[in-house]
Amino acid sequence: MSSLPKYQEIYRRFRQAIDQGQLRPGERVPSVRALAQELKVARGTVETAYQLLVSEGFFEARGQAGTVIATTLPQIAVKPAPVPAPVPSGPLPLQMGVPALDAFPRKLWARLVTQQVRRTDADSLAMGDVRGVQALRVAIAGYLALYRGVECSPDQVFVCAGYAAGLTLVCDALDMPGQRCWFEDPGYVHARQLLSHQGLQLVPVPVDRDGLDVGQGILRSPQARLALVTPAHQSPLGVALSPARRKALLGWAAAQGSWVVEDDYDSEFRYHGKPLAALKSQDHDDRVIYAGSFSKMLFPGLRLGYLVVPNALVAAFERSAQLLQQRCAQLLQLTAADFLEQGYFTRHLKKMRQLYAQRRGLLVQALQAHCADVLRVDEQAGGINLLARLVVAVPDEAVAQAANEAGLALQALSRWAIEPGPQGLLMGFTNVATAQQAQAIAQVLRGVIAGQTVAGAQGR
Repeated sequence: MSSLPKYQEIYRRFRQAIDQGQLRPGERVPSVRALAQELKVARGTVETAYQLLVSEGFFEARGQAGTVIATTLPQIAVKPAPVPAPVPSGPLPLQMGVPALDAFPRKLWARLVTQQVRRTDADSLAMGDVRGVQALRVAIAGYLALYRGVECSPDQVFVCAGYAAGLTLVCDALDMPGQRCWFEDPGYVHARQLLSHQGLQLVPVPVDRDGLDVGQGILRSPQARLALVTPAHQSPLGVALSPARRKALLGWAAAQGSWVVEDDYDSEFRYHGKPLAALKSQDHDDRVIYAGSFSKMLFPGLRLGYLVVPNALVAAFERSAQLLQQRCAQLLQLTAADFLEQGYFTRHLKKMRQLYAQRRGLLVQALQAHCADVLRVDEQAGGINLLARLVVAVPDEAVAQAANEAGLALQALSRWAIEPGPQGLLMGFTNVATAQQAQAIAQVLRGVIAGQTVAGAQGR
């Protein structure tokens, strides 16, 4: 505790705030009565501190208008406020996992938010159901039944603050710390980091052109408690889990009493071929936990995801949800429910599919024009990212680091792998808006790879 008299302590606090630029000329300060009540001191103590600050020229008393920071401060008190480091605004070129933010219907969303605010009542201010707002769970169940073939009741739907919160809920409800979990290799790096942090023993299972190699999973860990898969559009390779592998995976889960988490990653963005059914729609033994997120379909700042859990697990997930309290704001949940129920969501997805097909084409054409001798773009049926394989002998991590230093936010494929595997570059195309931008990006990337090729040759 400070040994200064109370009035001097109050004086010192105001002087420090003024000197550091936290209080600026003309700003009003609390009234003597209000500050005395807040600090639990006598009014006379605050009055003495204020009088001292006025006498030294730091405060101006304006009668009924109150007391303000002096518009002309003594020279000794003037210190420039620290200038914060600039924060990048908007997505970086080739940044992954970010939808086309320029194409999101912001005015419509703002109108729906405003309508919800006007409907605010006492009930909507409460914490609400730990599974999420009923209206949103009903809307999600209806959407999944119609568009993904997933039959579920709203009671099976748990709304979470994003995909990471959903995985945390799975780990807690299934008591997974210390348990073994099949994990696609290569696989979603952030999920891998989160599950490892939660204490799971990850079993890397190779991925080939038919998706997760279930046979290898059984050889490596036949009694694993959980498998995490991206069957519709594997992250990051973009392949689909074949019908035979789907059947084998579900058969293994049923026989072992294990669980499968289906991350229905990018399933809505498919540019050619028929849409693939969700694994959950084929889950006759109810062993699949379906995970979805609105972050890549709407905007990442929403932090809104959901799980569909088997009936046998609803009580366990409800207990864990009550404990973890990883909720998304009710206002955003209600707004998302309106967005789905009023048909805006499906119209938005249709628009984004067309836009992404165009932007994907722009980047592919630019890479083929400028980087054909150093990169080979993998053909993928969908998704919001591209995978380009390096055809020159340079480490993908070195290229990614150099590209990031040049302003391109791409990632090395090897970073997504547990065991050593192929080299490649992962890049998002959703915010590549023009052909000129795509050409400029490809030229920068061409120069980066050339520079790494020269550096590698000199190093040998």
